[in-house]
Amino acid sequence: MSTKPTFEQAQLHLQVFEERREARLREARQWFFKNFFADTMEQAMKIAPMGTEPGASFMMVVSYWEQACALLNYGLLHEDLFFETSGEFFGVWERLKPTMAEGRKMFSNPLFLTNVEKAAHRFEAWSEARTPGAIAMMRKMGEQMRAQFASAAKA
Repeated sequence: MSTKPTFEQAQLHLQVFEERREARLREARQWFFKNFFADTMEQAMKIAPMGTEPGASFMMVVSYWEQACALLNYGLLHEDLFFETSGEFFGVWERLKPTMAEGRKMFSNPLFLTNVEKAAHRFEAWSEARTPGAIAMMRKMGEQMRAQFASAAKA
């Protein structure tokens, strides 16, 4: 999308951003990036069991980004503006990606987080076209965070 955002898109973008500032969601996002490192659904369920505070934080983060990405995918948010200012959803997707096929099957929901997935695929192409290598660096930083938190957990 190369056109200028409409006033309505800019307003909705600001509303989506304002939701990110809500205290409980900020706390959940912080928990997610510090704790959610899973390669399987079994690991994911141990990190964020349903009916627990970590499970609630997990669902808060993924449902927020699923809704934001749905607005993007339906054209209600301006794609360039969203991608220029909202890369966090891609980091969430990178954490979820290893567990998604198994999770969708386990919960009989092939649509679970497909809006995040669709937006992440477009973001990756968009980013590589504008800032080649940034995605690879983001992934490298994610692996470093994983190693850092894993070693801190052992200490």
